[in-house]
Amino acid sequence: MAIVNRARLAELYQREGDRFVLEHPQSARLGAEAKKHMQGGVPMSWMVKWPGAFPIFITSATGAHFTDVDGIDYVDFCLGDTGAMAGHSPAATVAAVRAQLDRGITTMLPTAEAITVSAELSRRFGLPLWQFTLTATDANRHAIRYARLLTGRRKIVVHNFCYHGSVDEAFATLDDDGHTVNRRSNIGPPVATAETTIVVEFNDLAAMEAALATGEVAAVLLEPALTNIGIVLPDPGYNEAVRELTSRYGVILINDETHTICAGPGGYTRAADLHPDMLVIGKSIGGGIACGTFGMTAELATRIDRAVPLEDIDVGGIGGTLAGNGLSMAAMAATLLDVLTDEAFSRMIPLADRWADGVRAGIDSVGAPWHVTRLGCRAEYGFSVEPPINGAQAAAGDDFELQQLLHLYALNRGILLTPFHNMALMSPATTEADVDAHTAMFADLCAELFRG
Repeated sequence: MAIVNRARLAELYQREGDRFVLEHPQSARLGAEAKKHMQGGVPMSWMVKWPGAFPIFITSATGAHFTDVDGIDYVDFCLGDTGAMAGHSPAATVAAVRAQLDRGITTMLPTAEAITVSAELSRRFGLPLWQFTLTATDANRHAIRYARLLTGRRKIVVHNFCYHGSVDEAFATLDDDGHTVNRRSNIGPPVATAETTIVVEFNDLAAMEAALATGEVAAVLLEPALTNIGIVLPDPGYNEAVRELTSRYGVILINDETHTICAGPGGYTRAADLHPDMLVIGKSIGGGIACGTFGMTAELATRIDRAVPLEDIDVGGIGGTLAGNGLSMAAMAATLLDVLTDEAFSRMIPLADRWADGVRAGIDSVGAPWHVTRLGCRAEYGFSVEPPINGAQAAAGDDFELQQLLHLYALNRGILLTPFHNMALMSPATTEADVDAHTAMFADLCAELFRG
């Protein structure tokens, strides 16, 4: 196996950083100006994590490409970290949004599109009843609140190195002794997460049962395949066993499909025939317009109706005045029915396989000690020989400096990956030429890094 030469890595990163600055003068100018009135010079702090001395500023984005202020065209495999999974400004979504703008953006009353969207979500995911939010984070918060209300318990179970948006309970990890503690990235936690959360490793059924057997757990909140620490696939039968355990211990099972929608039109839940009590999704189904939703079984909905008095239904921490607005509903209806269709997935998934095959060829060409993992229309490479089986293994295999080089190298050649890990996502507008451009770039990178 080839070993990364750290001196060579530093040399390449310096070279690529110099090239980036030279080729992006307009982004450099805007980056300096932006620092006058935005912390870090960006609208949201995590944007500083993009590689390079400053972020690139975008002028337009269409389909699977975007253009920056320096006139450079990019193939976009990040796609808004799933927010633009439908492609940038898909025609059907844009037309529906434009029409809705003339009819009203938000009224705190339903539009007919809400019926269309909830019926389509029910068809795809198998849960009959739905509620709407503006983000998957909000949907997760609401699902957790309902779980605590219905069970009378205070804790939730999450997987180690999970990510479920800015949900307080999910910013926890396991220490070396197996205890739940705050993640180092947990900014300003309201309480120690051990008071609200039990963390277990993905694919560890014994740990899952031990957590549920405490009698303290209201809900298990999980991605049916981890995606936010790199892709970690479930062992055969893992999700089904978690379903059995939650049912046995009276715990509500919440599947977060915000990223695992990549597995197919009904996400991993439909692809693997899973049966959660609640399901959360956001971002992708709005075609770029802010949206989120959570579905539930009829039995759970009946229990909620009985538990929440009408007088208190608006002030209990569920919902928001912009939730379910007409603009979001119009966007979701068009995106679900006309863009992220069954037929679209039948083209997107083979493209992800093509991308992964190209990465595998690049890895093998130099004997790099890396792997590539596939999940529907999403694929990712990681810096370990074997794919990890849990979050701790995935985290241990990460290499931030190496990741930054690879992302910057790609960016300098007109290719964007997600800034948080080495993930590529296919949209309905992605082409074989887009994928092949990445394959060629990746092969060049491997040759320079391991043979240079």
